[in-house]
Amino acid sequence: MPIVVNLDVMLARRKMRSKELAAKVGITEQNLSLLKSGKVKGVRFSTLARICAELECQPGDLLEYQPGEEEEDET
Repeated sequence: MPIVVNLDVMLARRKMRSKELAAKVGITEQNLSLLKSGKVKGVRFSTLARICAELECQPGDLLEYQPGEEEEDET
């Protein structure tokens, strides 16, 4: 997948645990973990906005486009 999620990097910079962020944003720890690992096909803008608000960052701090990365076949 050419989109890389850098949520773990931003959590470390803000010295915040996933559990704390999940509670503040209002999503499950499991869903946050899936987002961190890049195993989701999408994220709602409202969820992204709440994450950015809590981490005091921009969406571009969390998502990165890396051309040349191949999307894995899910068969």
